[in-house]
Amino acid sequence: MAEAGTAVPVMADVARGVGPRSGSPDPGRVSCEGSAPRPSSVPCRDDLLHYVAEWGPVDTPAGGFHLVPARLECDLPLICRWMNDPAAAEFWELAGPQEVTRDHLRAQLTGDGRSVPCIGVLDGTQMSYWEIYRADLDPLARHYPARPHDTGLHLLVGGVAHRGRGLGGLLLRAVADLVLDRRPSCTRVIAEPDIRNTPSVAAFLTAGFRFSAEVDLPAKRAALMVRDRSLRHLL
Repeated sequence: MAEAGTAVPVMADVARGVGPRSGSPDPGRVSCEGSAPRPSSVPCRDDLLHYVAEWGPVDTPAGGFHLVPARLECDLPLICRWMNDPAAAEFWELAGPQEVTRDHLRAQLTGDGRSVPCIGVLDGTQMSYWEIYRADLDPLARHYPARPHDTGLHLLVGGVAHRGRGLGGLLLRAVADLVLDRRPSCTRVIAEPDIRNTPSVAAFLTAGFRFSAEVDLPAKRAALMVRDRSLRHLL
């Protein structure tokens, strides 16, 4: 997900040991073949995040956008291909055979709902991978002053055609607003991109996040980015 002027995808990257390791019919979701809507067989069990599967689509300046919980059998090949992009592999650490990505997804899909992996669908096209997670229930909470119901975001814009268009900041803002709208108990949206990933940090700033601190995580030095409910209409 490259911002304008850079070839490096902007991504809220996952560090090993930190971050989320541990539906209803959807008119915006494409089938495994990418040709038609598909019914969802994913149960709405992610109550810790107020049922991401039911958040619904939103309008953005780039078009209609929908977060749809990932389905292992349909989405694994696509997500694996995105993770093996060299620019993504540097920060996500999920490059390799499908088994690597499968284990990462399965841990979330069979968990208690504190992390929900999603495909981002823009105007009917699958173009990004997201993880919406409870930062206050995650190992990340050991590394910053977490508040109850803090919600974290990880993002990878996977489609090359969607990079370099400024979509990172635009979609991060849209999803952060979705979190704040659908989760009234959440006062902050959190992200922790690698401090070296300058395009990612820039995208979060564009999306109305503020830089809070540098934090040392097990596998990286991260920029703690925060979008406050109280400041959402000012930034």
